[in-house]
Amino acid sequence: MTNGAARVSVCLGFDFDAISLWIGSMGSTSPSMMSRGEFGAAAIPRILDLLKRYDVRATWCVPGHSVYAYPDLVRRIHDSGHELGHHGWVHENPQKFDRDGERRNLERGFEAFDKVVGIRPRGYRSPAWDFSENTIDLLLEFGFDYDSSCMGNDVHPYYLRQGDKASATEPYVFGEPVELVEVPVTWGLDDFPPFEFVWGSNSGLASPSDIEEIWRGDFDYAYRHAGLDGEGAVYALTMHPQVIGRGHRMLMLERLLQHMSGHDGVVFETISEFVDRWKAANPLDQWRTAHPEFAEPGRRGAS
Repeated sequence: MTNGAARVSVCLGFDFDAISLWIGSMGSTSPSMMSRGEFGAAAIPRILDLLKRYDVRATWCVPGHSVYAYPDLVRRIHDSGHELGHHGWVHENPQKFDRDGERRNLERGFEAFDKVVGIRPRGYRSPAWDFSENTIDLLLEFGFDYDSSCMGNDVHPYYLRQGDKASATEPYVFGEPVELVEVPVTWGLDDFPPFEFVWGSNSGLASPSDIEEIWRGDFDYAYRHAGLDGEGAVYALTMHPQVIGRGHRMLMLERLLQHMSGHDGVVFETISEFVDRWKAANPLDQWRTAHPEFAEPGRRGAS
């Protein structure tokens, strides 16, 4: 399996949740909570400026609710050469909806992108980094090329499976790999848990230097080890304008960009660009043969 020409592909992700995060995930409509989401819109121009200075294209995952709330900003992101990804309707957890409800949320997200920008996103990121039992079926039904919500690897993409069966009383049953590439994420490379304060659930407010050490460490590992195993590596970072956009964190992000861009063989690209190269080099049947531990349908765990 190969990553193509790059030793490490850096895929920067910005989830423009804005107000929808506080409505859909936190269940709040208070003016104070809404203002926290509004800061995401205020931070976008400075983020776009930073990316332009470093000639970096990123992937922006946007709920349909945010597309309608900030149409000019979403068009500006698109016109600046960045990718737009599907991020649900109002930052909802798919687990809380039946199949029809989840399908309707996906439809509403597509409708927003079509009306405001005139595009159809190729990739999906679950607003909660969680799937229902119907999610993979629906992603295939809607023709997505990739997902970026799961954590089955750290530096290598893989094909998602359909039909896994999980039980507390029986061995795990692995399903069938499908034509849906997973570009893996991790909470350790997400800015929200360490930085954002949420009463009763998340202390936040970590020192940027501590988080920079973690983020840089994962990149350095990918470059020194995973990038040398013949496969190449992907480094997917997840950020939120309302979080990373604060001044001291912007300085941290710029230091990280300087560090990564100083390495030979590092390519900054959108997730779609990376997925196109990776799929061309790793067709599903070839990948299945090379990874039977992930791709053997019907395999059961040891009992």
